[in-house]
Amino acid sequence: MTTSTETTEDPVTTRRPDIALIHCHDLGDWIGCYGWDAVPTPNLDAIAAAAVVFETAFSTSPLCTPARSSLFTGRSPHANGLMGLTHAGWRYAPGVATLPELLAPVGYRTALLGLQHEDLDARLLGYEEVHGLGFLPRALEVARLTESWLAEATDDSRPWFAAIGLWEVHRPWPEEDYTPAEPADVTIPPYLPDNEHTRRDISRFYGAIAQMDEAVGRIVDAIRAAPGGEETLVVFTTDHGVAFPGAKSTLYDAGVKVALVVSPPKSWGVGPGRRAGLVSHLDVVPTLLELVGQEEPAEVEGVSFLDHLLTTRSEVPERTLFFEKTYHDRYDPIRGLRTSTAKFIRNFVDGPRLPLATDLEQSETRSGMGDAHLSARPAEELYLLDHDPWESRNVVDDPAHAALRADLAARLEEHLRESRDPVLDGDVPPPPPPTSPRTTSRADRIAAGEG
Repeated sequence: MTTSTETTEDPVTTRRPDIALIHCHDLGDWIGCYGWDAVPTPNLDAIAAAAVVFETAFSTSPLCTPARSSLFTGRSPHANGLMGLTHAGWRYAPGVATLPELLAPVGYRTALLGLQHEDLDARLLGYEEVHGLGFLPRALEVARLTESWLAEATDDSRPWFAAIGLWEVHRPWPEEDYTPAEPADVTIPPYLPDNEHTRRDISRFYGAIAQMDEAVGRIVDAIRAAPGGEETLVVFTTDHGVAFPGAKSTLYDAGVKVALVVSPPKSWGVGPGRRAGLVSHLDVVPTLLELVGQEEPAEVEGVSFLDHLLTTRSEVPERTLFFEKTYHDRYDPIRGLRTSTAKFIRNFVDGPRLPLATDLEQSETRSGMGDAHLSARPAEELYLLDHDPWESRNVVDDPAHAALRADLAARLEEHLRESRDPVLDGDVPPPPPPTSPRTTSRADRIAAGEG
């Protein structure tokens, strides 16, 4: 690991750094530093201007629980067991280790502050401390919690890892909670109709973003002001894409592309910059494990980007990322892969071209978009991203791209078989209904074969 071409000195200090992983809901990459100039994110933009911005980062899934499961295990949802929402009964499979469980053996104090969405009981996720049993910890509430926690963290000499979770910017966005922007000033992405309904909806979304941005600014300020705070590694990301039709709950980039901003310790000497090349939430676990000198489990699927964080590489290796959706508020098995230039999607069951989750069906944007999205979807989809970055033209049946379609389809099939994705065996059954409260420990559940 090097910080420049002139030195081979390892920038990682002898004391393992404190680590803050800040994660929010349903943001995608809607931050000013990702080109969304009208979005109200002054704090995140200032943080990004002094940090490393990964320009093409992705979740594994366009849904909350499955996406977060990969972020915190380094494994795909079908491999770690969380193929649907935890409040619908999905649980981690037996033997799956979470990030706090992987960091504890090398001396980390681990804490959950605010939101999580991996289990009905946050106490079962392997954290030493849990300060966020509720499902709806609002951003400013979590900022206050983090400030209080940091004031007490110096009482422990161990390095700490804190997962700091925010409810925002999940729907709904009531005006009594969030001050909307002017509808005329918002940016409309090409996959949404530009009309008064969409503009009013996005203006409210901007209000929630502004409050989330304020909270993240307070959290990072508190981290940096704490003793040794300049040496804390801060990671900011979200679970998946924005909660609009054509984004959340789809495998299009709008549904799986995420913000990933990393602010390294000051002593590392890593200047601000942007990194090209595909990275995945799967990569966060191996990156942090490499950083702290912990061997990663063989089951971890991601690739550490620590070297990429520390150095500006002129050449970025070609890479293929895989995406999946199985259950949301209905059974909807979809699998896909993405290269730097193409996206291939396979829909395993018949359905509408754009099935809408409940929160999207009830949105104001939906009321102004007609019913064209209810037409039958194809079994396969192929998009050429260099020419069609918003994935609006499916060329899977174009003879000119038959060879590309065959190659990507074969690569997806190989991945599904090698990873033992149950979708290849037929319909994936839902889990048993969740039971609450759960009083057994995670160790007891694993021993009982419950995950």
